[in-house]
Amino acid sequence: MTTQDAGTDTDATATEGSVATDDGATQRLLEREGDIAADYLEVLLDIADLDGDIDIDVEADRASVSIIGEGLEPLIGPGGSTLDALQELTRLAVYRETGVRSRLMLDVGGHRARRRAELATIGREAAERVLASGEPERLAPMTPFERKVVHDAVADVDGVVSESEGEEPERRVVVQPA
Repeated sequence: MTTQDAGTDTDATATEGSVATDDGATQRLLEREGDIAADYLEVLLDIADLDGDIDIDVEADRASVSIIGEGLEPLIGPGGSTLDALQELTRLAVYRETGVRSRLMLDVGGHRARRRAELATIGREAAERVLASGEPERLAPMTPFERKVVHDAVADVDGVVSESEGEEPERRVVVQPA
């Protein structure tokens, strides 16, 4: 799949999981994804009559967009379900403009940042319990985003490993001795 970045004459080859082969082209594409997402979200905020500031960044080879403000709970929903749906819609808006599948991460009101910290703690604490007991521990079912955060936290603890088991939506992390 080939995509042409706005304002350039160079092609950037993209594959799923790897946006482009050239670091400069990758950075430009991710910045463009953030800009497209911000435009889409600004319209959504206007339609929903919500106030929020939009912050765009590139983190860990993906565009990151945050909506910051008060009264944004309707965009988060129970357990972040509305936020997950909004993220998918935003990714589709980016795909429509770029032709490249986006891994864009959306946060609203700091919800994902808080959840990431909670999940890292859950992963580290589970790893410590497994180290102490020597017995595997199965955690509650989680979304792919949540499982990745837990896997990363467990990987930071020597003597334990983690893997995912089960089928969506019941897929969970299992922490076990190495």
